Amino acid sequence: MLGVIVFAHGSRDPQWRAPVEAVARRIAERAPDTLAGTAYLELTEPDLPTAARVLVRAGATRLRVLPLFFGMGRHAREDLPQLVEGLRREHPSVPVELMPTAGEDPRLIDLLATQALKEGA
Repeated sequence: MLGVIVFAHGSRDPQWRAPVEAVARRIAERAPDTLAGTAYLELTEPDLPTAARVLVRAGATRLRVLPLFFGMGRHAREDLPQLVEGLRREHPSVPVELMPTAGEDPRLIDLLATQALKEGA
């Protein structure tokens, strides 16, 4: 069973996490046989190791991490790969896939351009 972790930076503002959680909910709606959760680098819980443990305990046999970063900064380039390696060590029988950052997907770039050009937006 696939477990998807929507991973974001984190914030002290509790309202900040609403869109991150909305992505996880949409994943679960679109693929009911997929386990979906959220994790944060800092300032918000759960962290990535905790989120992975929850999904593995719930039955995930493979994990996919979707980083909700727009750019490929230090967190996405250095911190996140190290965290993912830690997941692989902690769960050696569970394959862990690290997806490209959300901002690297040309479909997202097109969607944002479309939204910016939309009349009455």
